[in-house]
Amino acid sequence: MKKLGMLMAGACAFVFAQAALAGQAGPTDPKAVEAAFDAGVSSQDQLDWLKQMSSAPNQVGSPHDKANADFMLAKFREWGWDAHIETFQVLYPTPISTTVEMVAPEKIVLGGQEPPVPGDDTSANTAGALPPYVAFQGDGDVTGDLVYVNYGMPDDYKALARRGIEVKGKIVIARYGVGWRGLKPKLAQDHGAIGCIIYSDPADDGYGDSDSYPRGGARPEFGVQRGSVADMAIYPGDPLTPGIGATANAKRIRREDAPTILKIPVLPMSYGDAVKLLSRLGGPVSPGPWHGGLPIAYHIGGDAAVKVHLAVKSEWSLKPIYDVIATLKGARYPDQWVVRGNHHDGWVFGASDPLSGNVAMMSEAKALGAMVSQGWRPARTIVYAGWDAEEPMLLGSTEWAEEHAAELKAKAVVYINTDGNGRGFLSASGSHDFQHLVNGVAADVIDPETGATVAARMRARLRVGAYDKTRHVDDAALAAAERGGDLPIGPLGSGSDFSAYLQHLGLPAIDVGYGGEDESGGVYHSVYDSFHHMTTFDDPGLKYGAALSKTVGRLVLRVADSDTPPQRFGDFADTVSTYLTEVKKLAEDRREEDRKREKLLRDGAFVLASDPLKPVGAAAVEARTPHIELAVLEDAVDRLKAAATAYDDAYADKGGKLDLAVREKLNAQLRDIDQLLLDDRGLPGRPWYKNLVYAPGRFTGYGAKTLPGVREAIEERRFDDANVYAGRTAKVLNDYAARLEAARATIEGK
Repeated sequence: MKKLGMLMAGACAFVFAQAALAGQAGPTDPKAVEAAFDAGVSSQDQLDWLKQMSSAPNQVGSPHDKANADFMLAKFREWGWDAHIETFQVLYPTPISTTVEMVAPEKIVLGGQEPPVPGDDTSANTAGALPPYVAFQGDGDVTGDLVYVNYGMPDDYKALARRGIEVKGKIVIARYGVGWRGLKPKLAQDHGAIGCIIYSDPADDGYGDSDSYPRGGARPEFGVQRGSVADMAIYPGDPLTPGIGATANAKRIRREDAPTILKIPVLPMSYGDAVKLLSRLGGPVSPGPWHGGLPIAYHIGGDAAVKVHLAVKSEWSLKPIYDVIATLKGARYPDQWVVRGNHHDGWVFGASDPLSGNVAMMSEAKALGAMVSQGWRPARTIVYAGWDAEEPMLLGSTEWAEEHAAELKAKAVVYINTDGNGRGFLSASGSHDFQHLVNGVAADVIDPETGATVAARMRARLRVGAYDKTRHVDDAALAAAERGGDLPIGPLGSGSDFSAYLQHLGLPAIDVGYGGEDESGGVYHSVYDSFHHMTTFDDPGLKYGAALSKTVGRLVLRVADSDTPPQRFGDFADTVSTYLTEVKKLAEDRREEDRKREKLLRDGAFVLASDPLKPVGAAAVEARTPHIELAVLEDAVDRLKAAATAYDDAYADKGGKLDLAVREKLNAQLRDIDQLLLDDRGLPGRPWYKNLVYAPGRFTGYGAKTLPGVREAIEERRFDDANVYAGRTAKVLNDYAARLEAARATIEGK
């Protein structure tokens, strides 16, 4: 097989060379183009680049972060791309001092830099690293009683209230998991806490999952997860320049007026330190689901048994960030862009997150550049972006999107994103009009360890997982896997660089990566996310790095070189219909839950069920969920499904035979169709998020909320908003359907 592949690549190179000598743009046969692309992808290249780029601390503002940007720029230019660095000035706080210590019942100093581990050379190279901290917390110096709040999510505070425990004036300790890290201190702050500690419990990413590093890949005793706690649900990007690019002369709001910066001090902690606090807590034993993997009884505290001193002082200046932007100009449609990105900054060394995805992107760029040098040209312009400052809260990608918003909305066809990569199965989420494209690519990429197609492995995982009951499998996904059909892709929330493009500008977006058999979660955002860990436990030999390059490369090529971008709108319409069904069920389930709670309250059941020696109060009284006016939304979804089916059928019948003028009219109609999902008024309380189909949840962070204006209003009992956003969402779906109806008429010559 290897010899055959070399012969095919050689033949493709010969065809490219002949085309170049003849002054032509190169062959257009997709199989030949993709075979030549594959021949340019090298795992060894990726290993060499990864070792160099993860050799020193790589956080925003570090010398190595800038060196990596310069290295990428030089490589893009070497490979024939038109490349430059675009610089923004963003607020990025770095710690001057951090203090966390138990002061009662005894004094124990906690925290500090993670220790090196045997066999991992870079784990001792921390002279240029920042200490464990979280960005955009609120500086302060506080001392208070400690309260354990489980994951620190809204239901956890309801459970505390039923036990008569308040966090006002106290310091909370929450474990990582379930919800995004920034919600934990935000909710603590909203409940009156004066400080917050977030620790990694071994049940979630430590020895409860696997052997600890360096024996295995799981988080070791003193591993600490860094991160950002900016209030991403309001807006991502630079806190001081919401909605505009953070250029040197941009108009900035005052730091004290920035709503995404927290007001209380926050620090992350290892479980090696956390157990010293948790094991000394008094108060009631926590509910069973609150128990983690430490060998202790998990008490809630709040009774002055444990008192903690927490202090953070930061340097709050503007700092430069470096986005590497590289372009291959399209031969037929130079003003239509296929944009592809991955960030290059890390919290420390960042080998897995983000550099494993970044070197895969570089591999794609090298292969595309080689094809250009041999005579091929993409039909559409291809833009590759190495984003800086993703980790603090999507700063580099968001500022570039906001600065170039008008041009992107006029030219961009799709945004394709990756982040960290690992070993295992393809995962894909994004705009569902590109779902069929993703499935087609998955059917053509070979899994490097099994020799099966990536699609076949994905289907097998779903089927076996359902049989073994080892994972929750959606019924629709299982049915698709069993019949060999397209697998559904997930919706996008936030947490990576697609957010500004999909949710603010309305551009379709796709996010892909491999994983599920790696152990990168155990060193996520720590010193131990290193070249050694990546190449030992996550993707030895970076074989899946090459698979990622071949996957994304095909996505890029198939959009760039298509006569009309390969969208199938029936997939989008069916998915939206599913989301509406979920929202209707949510409302009915809430009504049923409300009826049950009211009856339990009337019957005094909460009092009777409570252990008199360990009392738990009744659930709080809440207003009953009314019937939401969803008829207008149901009608819009019905129209969308009919319009999408009619368009897809018309394009399947006549799309390959359109003359140039008709095709250009059709392409113009479809190029910005996803922007019709925007409402300029945005979502309640967070107008930066304008997409009414996809958004990050206010209380999930990374996790998506679909039909968010309606769904979250029901969840949060903002019932007037639910009715308003049912109408607004219906409006954008009707506009989308009308555009599809016009596009079908164009195909049919009407």
